[in-house]
Amino acid sequence: MSSTISVLEKKDFLKWFLNKYQLKRRECAWLLNYLMSDDQLMEKVHFVENAEYCPKSLIISANDVDCIPFSFHKRQHVTMDAEKSFHDIRLNKEEEIYIQLNFRDSKKIPQYIAVLEENPFVPIDKETEKVYSLFADLIIDQASYQFEKKQLLKKIDESLDNGDKESFMFYSKKLSNLKTLKE
Repeated sequence: MSSTISVLEKKDFLKWFLNKYQLKRRECAWLLNYLMSDDQLMEKVHFVENAEYCPKSLIISANDVDCIPFSFHKRQHVTMDAEKSFHDIRLNKEEEIYIQLNFRDSKKIPQYIAVLEENPFVPIDKETEKVYSLFADLIIDQASYQFEKKQLLKKIDESLDNGDKESFMFYSKKLSNLKTLKE
């Protein structure tokens, strides 16, 4: 996943964030500072919501919210040990890292909104899935109708070219029925 947010923008945001907010665990500040110290790692960092759905994520909370202080998620494993997350990040620099920061009024903070990316791993809710399914059915129906219509028009043309009145009438009737069904 390539980010449209530059490394400089991410670093500037994290510096601002660490100056503005007190984190529930000081190890989290060390971890964020470590990330900022390596441009290669910062390219892999993405700020998202619902990070628990991501393959590898950090969830870090400031003192001003009632959330768990820290968690590191990697596939199905979750740990509250910041040191384990540090070692994993240090040893796997090629992996994308998704970070969720929990702090008061985060959705109203322009600095955060500027670096926030859409989380591609959040499951689609049932209503959205139904809408997508209906659109897919409509597209398939329309494609099928267009294909069948094209095939019938081709056979009608062939019947005319061959002077085959019986085939012409047969395929014309099928085309008429197809159009009636579509209405």
